[in-house]
Amino acid sequence: MSAKDLAGRADKLRRAIERHNRLYYNEAAPEISDADYDRLFQELAKLEEEHPELRTPDSPTQRVGSAPSEGFSSVQHRVPMLSLANAFDAEDVAAFDRRVREGLEAEAVEYSAELKFDGLAVTLAYESGLFVQGATRGDGATGEDVTPNLRTVRSIPLRLDGRKLPRLIEVRGEVLMTRKDFDIINKRAADAGEKTFVNPRNAAAGGLRQLDPRLTAQRRLSFFAYGIGAVEGFELPPTHARLLDALEAMGLPVAKERATVKGVAGLLEFSRLSVGDPTVSVGLELDVIAAVIIGGGSLAGGKGTISGTLAGAAIMVVIQVGCSQLGLPNWVQQIVTGGIIVCAVGLDQWRRSSART
Repeated sequence: MSAKDLAGRADKLRRAIERHNRLYYNEAAPEISDADYDRLFQELAKLEEEHPELRTPDSPTQRVGSAPSEGFSSVQHRVPMLSLANAFDAEDVAAFDRRVREGLEAEAVEYSAELKFDGLAVTLAYESGLFVQGATRGDGATGEDVTPNLRTVRSIPLRLDGRKLPRLIEVRGEVLMTRKDFDIINKRAADAGEKTFVNPRNAAAGGLRQLDPRLTAQRRLSFFAYGIGAVEGFELPPTHARLLDALEAMGLPVAKERATVKGVAGLLEFSRLSVGDPTVSVGLELDVIAAVIIGGGSLAGGKGTISGTLAGAAIMVVIQVGCSQLGLPNWVQQIVTGGIIVCAVGLDQWRRSSART
C-alpha cells in the first residue's frame, strides 16, 4: 500500500471511529457492535504504530495514554466563566422577567429553554476545529488545565465537524456522570473493597482532577455544551437557540430537551414538564433547566443568572447579555446558586447598538 493510500486509510478510520463514538455516547444510537468498533480501533492503532507519521493529535488512539502529571497549570480564561444566582418562587421569576423587559425596553420576551446538568463547568478551546485545550472554571477568571483528562471523555470531539470552522471557539459546557455510570463505578469500588462515591457530581469532579488521565478514563464521564466563550472567525447566530443548533452541527453534544417558550408562563411550564419527564430524571442528575431570551434586544456587557425553588424543584434563570459576556448589568442580581434541579435562562439576543446598565 502506498504512503498516500496508508494516509487515506488512517484518515478514514479516524473519521469512522469518531462518528461511532458520537453515535454511541451522544446519540445513544450505535450502528455497529462493540467487537466491530474494537476492530476499527485496533486497525488504526496498528497503522499508527507501524507508521508513526500517520499519528495525529485528533486521533482516537490519543485520548488515553499520557503519563501522570505533577500538577495542573493555570489557564487564564479569555472570557470569564461567571457564576449563577437564584430566585426562590414564581414571583421572583416574574420580577426578574419584568426587569429584563424593562432593560430591553420590550413588552414581551421569548426564552430558549434547555436542561443543564449537575456537573463541573469546563471550557474547551478549538483552533480551526482541533481540540487544543480544556480547563476547569476555577474562580471564573483562572482555571486549571485539564486537557489530557478531557481528551479521555468520549463525548468530547477531538475535531469538530464542518467545512468552514472558526479559527477559535471556546465551548462552555458541563462534565458530568450519568446515574447508570455512577452505579457501575460504585459497584466496581464496592466489589474491590474501596470507598464508594456520595453522588455523581462528586465522582465526576474527582475524576476530572486526577493527575493520571488513565484514571479519569475509568470514570466514564460525559459532556454537554451550553454556550461559548471567546470566538474568532465565526459569525454568531442571532439567537442562543440557533447557537445551540450550530454547536450540535459541529458534533458537540447539547441537551436534546430544549424549546422556545414565551414569557414567565412558558418558562415555568417548561420547567414543570421537564422535571416531570421520566426520560430526563432517570438518566441524569439535573442541576439546571436553562432558558435564554430570544426576543427584544440585547444589553451589552455580560452574563447574569437567577435560580431558586418552586414546587419542590429549583428554578434558575441565567441571563447572557451581549456576546462579550463580560461583567454584569446593574439590574441583574447575583446570588449563590443552590438546589438540585434548576431552570437557567440566558439572554438570546447577541447584538444591540446601544447598551443600558
